[in-house]
Amino acid sequence: MSHIVDIRDLRIEATVRPPGEKSKQITIVDGVSYQIESGKVLGLIGESGAGKSTIGLAAMAYGRGSVEITGGEVLVKGTNILEGGVAALHELRGQTITYVAQSAAAAFNPAKQLMTQVTEAALAHGLMSKAEAEARAVSLFKQLGLPNPETIGSRYPHQVSGGQLQRVMTAMALCPKPELIIFDEPTTALDVTTQIDVLAAIKRAIRDTGVAAIYITHDLAVVAQISDDIMVLRHGKTVEYGTTDAIINHPKEDYTTALVNVRSIEHAEAEPTPEFLLQAQNITARYQGAEFDVLRDVSVEVARGQTLAIVGESGSGKSTLARVITGLLPAAQGALSFDGRTLSRDLAGRSREDLRELQMIYQMADVAMNPRQTVGTIIGRPLAFYFGLKGEEKRRRVQELLDLIEMGSGFMDRYPAELSGGQKQRVCIARALAADPKLIICDEVTSALDPLVAHGILKLLLKLQAEKGLAYLFITHDLAAVTAIADSIAVMYQGKLQRYGPKSQVLSPPFDDYTDLLLSSVPQMRLGWLEDVIETRKMESAGN
Repeated sequence: MSHIVDIRDLRIEATVRPPGEKSKQITIVDGVSYQIESGKVLGLIGESGAGKSTIGLAAMAYGRGSVEITGGEVLVKGTNILEGGVAALHELRGQTITYVAQSAAAAFNPAKQLMTQVTEAALAHGLMSKAEAEARAVSLFKQLGLPNPETIGSRYPHQVSGGQLQRVMTAMALCPKPELIIFDEPTTALDVTTQIDVLAAIKRAIRDTGVAAIYITHDLAVVAQISDDIMVLRHGKTVEYGTTDAIINHPKEDYTTALVNVRSIEHAEAEPTPEFLLQAQNITARYQGAEFDVLRDVSVEVARGQTLAIVGESGSGKSTLARVITGLLPAAQGALSFDGRTLSRDLAGRSREDLRELQMIYQMADVAMNPRQTVGTIIGRPLAFYFGLKGEEKRRRVQELLDLIEMGSGFMDRYPAELSGGQKQRVCIARALAADPKLIICDEVTSALDPLVAHGILKLLLKLQAEKGLAYLFITHDLAAVTAIADSIAVMYQGKLQRYGPKSQVLSPPFDDYTDLLLSSVPQMRLGWLEDVIETRKMESAGN
């Protein structure tokens, strides 16, 4: 049996320098081994920091930043590439092995046309002429289901959608006819509807070209649709390694079982109530300089102590509605009322009580906190601003809030860089709670987190709601999160309400076409789900 890649007892270390300390070496991958045959796909699954991307990139003998391979063997077609030198690696990368990054928007050069970038590696390695490379690119564009395959290469990255750009990047990886492609979270940043198209295109391309692949993700339901084998990783070590069927249907380890069952939260819908904390009526809004309205006659209500989930794909108007409610984007038309009083459309016109009682938690905790401030300072600022707390009294209240978000002692004097992704998001929750709000807007607060970490955040939000009577406006494109936390749901599409009502009604048929598309696009933890969805859509398309 011949393997394209055979990695044996891989050990990878990194140089780190904690604040106030000397540099030191830490082990981030310890004793990992795996093999990949031609035409097969290995899925690498695990939470952030598990070593997925580091292990995947090791197949190219590549380490980011201060990362260094310090032990083991990396055999590509039987040759240990760690011993071949720089010239051999140059020949390997972009020819035998190629790479598809998580964010295509960040990976493409915005100043160059797509065709130039797609054919670059094939031309640089002298694998084909310019005409041959461009002809292959057009063929791949067709294969990947891109619109106008003959001319899309003349566009620049900003002139195509996110899903299209991700498929163009897959074409770029396939163009030099590699023997292995490393897919590094290629659909994580995409909406569920777009994710289906990209997953289907990637799977079709792998099948048609016979290329081997490493597929890196933190979503086990996604990797189950692509991979032949799966390696589950945690803290740089292998937890479990086997066929996709064995991992999904017969997991042996507790951690793997937790990943399989992570979407299991079911929140009982609260009884409808006429007592609304927030009412947004007939909201129409547009951004300065825009030629069209981004919100059109939107009306929603949030009941006291309950959760309204706003769902829809990127560009549907979800976050824009949040900006209108917070006063960051004054509505052109419509009215806002909160706790029985009229809210100014503009943030500058709101009282301190308005600001205090309506708080927001942002999607990216990394950029929502000052990296130069400690956790205690970050959480303490609302305490000082709204309640005038100082000194020991403020410190005591910060500790109470840390206890409330289940972080306990020892975190107050840490900096954001010393926290995990889930811990950072919990600190942002504590900062919002410090103002003692009545309503918290949660803007995609779990979308950047691993499934198990997101699961913990959702459980925490439900616990806080039960204990403190909080209301949430929960913005997301994750339908699994909606099922876990919502009492009512508003489905948005192109700036308008598509469907709205109690969760039980919105998630029950008959569905409008868009809601049906959203619900059917949520990956399920079963083998063959992707093929079933594709086949169903083909039949529906043929019927129309």
